[in-house]
Amino acid sequence: MQDLMLTMLGGIYQFERSMLLERQREGIAIAKAKGKYRGKPTNLELHQQIKELIEQGVNKTQVAKQLGCTRKTVYNALAKE
Repeated sequence: MQDLMLTMLGGIYQFERSMLLERQREGIAIAKAKGKYRGKPTNLELHQQIKELIEQGVNKTQVAKQLGCTRKTVYNALAKE
């Protein structure tokens, strides 16, 4: 009986997950059609933004907060100069 219940709950979970992913794909398609979905910036774009802000004299922690990345990303971008 326990195996049956576990199997049923697993099946329900898989169904719910597939429905969630389908709705997510539809939402992304609608946002792209409206021009509002851009995704994450590429590493090159992000690294360029980091370097520009550092050159302007902005604190590394503030750069990370402003760009929505971690301090580790800021340090990695600066190390690749």
